[in-house]
Amino acid sequence: MTGPLDGFRVIDLTAMVSGPVATMMLADQGADVIKIEPPGGELMRRVGIDNRGMASSFLSCNRSKRSLAVDLKAPEGLAVVRKLVGTADVLVQNFRPGAIDRMGLGEETVRAIRPDIVYVSISGFGESGPYSGQRVYDPVIQALCGLAEIQSDRKTGTPRMVRTIVPDKTTAVTAAQAITAALLARERTGRAQHVRLSMLDTMVAYLWPESMSALNYVGREGDPARGQMGLDLIYRTQDGYITAGAVTDAEWLGMCEALERPDLVEDERFRTPGARFRNAAERREITAGEIAKHASADLIERLQARQVPCAPILSRMDVLENDQVEQNRIIEVHEDPVLGPVRQPRPAARFEATPATIRRMAPFLGADNADILAELGYGTDEVRKLTDDGVLVSRPPEPAES
Repeated sequence: MTGPLDGFRVIDLTAMVSGPVATMMLADQGADVIKIEPPGGELMRRVGIDNRGMASSFLSCNRSKRSLAVDLKAPEGLAVVRKLVGTADVLVQNFRPGAIDRMGLGEETVRAIRPDIVYVSISGFGESGPYSGQRVYDPVIQALCGLAEIQSDRKTGTPRMVRTIVPDKTTAVTAAQAITAALLARERTGRAQHVRLSMLDTMVAYLWPESMSALNYVGREGDPARGQMGLDLIYRTQDGYITAGAVTDAEWLGMCEALERPDLVEDERFRTPGARFRNAAERREITAGEIAKHASADLIERLQARQVPCAPILSRMDVLENDQVEQNRIIEVHEDPVLGPVRQPRPAARFEATPATIRRMAPFLGADNADILAELGYGTDEVRKLTDDGVLVSRPPEPAES
């Protein structure tokens, strides 16, 4: 069975994480995603654990794609990509504003070749404003959108970064959804469009529902930190750490029973959700003291029996063997003829009739040059000349270690 995006072709001119992960999601869902890179390859090819010339970070952002390594500074290389544009449904780029136009692949040029293409621009800060021309990495967005302040140490007030690149990956998901929405709109109206999104836009919207909604009413703003739901619900037990949270009255009753503290149910400080919210620090101190008296597995069993949301704090290695992860088959192992067994998470969205699947591991640089150019009508001699002239580049796998 084919994926839901089978038959759509995507030109991927993105690098790093936000753009590549967005297009990888489309590739897993069946789109023919052609990743275009400069002759030296993009930076992520040099980040992470190396296996025969394939970096682990690049693999995890670029599976299911094909690779075309071409020198866009050469007229012949630009001609190849412009010819490829004529076969594509989507073009995605995440260069700083203005750079793609200087490369000769701006929207006006591309749309002259393919009028109905969905043209997608991912940026750090948008097309205008004091930051628009600046380089961007994930921590810069965490700083600007308020996320670092949300993560502040509760005792010292010192802002902290989240130790995973939330803005990059959230932008990727937002971009993938926007691309499919634009394709749907094109199918219904016949009109293609330019989709623009920035990491900063994405993260402000992402944080708003529970972290910034106190700012909704102009002139009646509250302190967003006071209404923030994201509490540090990590508790030490006798032999490790767990998380547990009681929001409803029934959950609070269950937690009190599991902790053998029925007196807390009728305590005026904690009798209602509002009271528990107002006295959150004191409630957490009491529950932390009680939880510390128990072993993790025993307490989780008691809490689960009373329908209290809870879980052990797993290491990343522990995740691989977690019963729930294994039951849902979230992590797959694929046998690759070059890389050997490769572990990857399966596509999260499960389509009943048109399943998304990991179709192949990430391509080595320029691995699909010949096939892609043949599809465009280039002959073998033409491909060989472009290769000899350095316009096309390929980097095969490195020899296996003996």
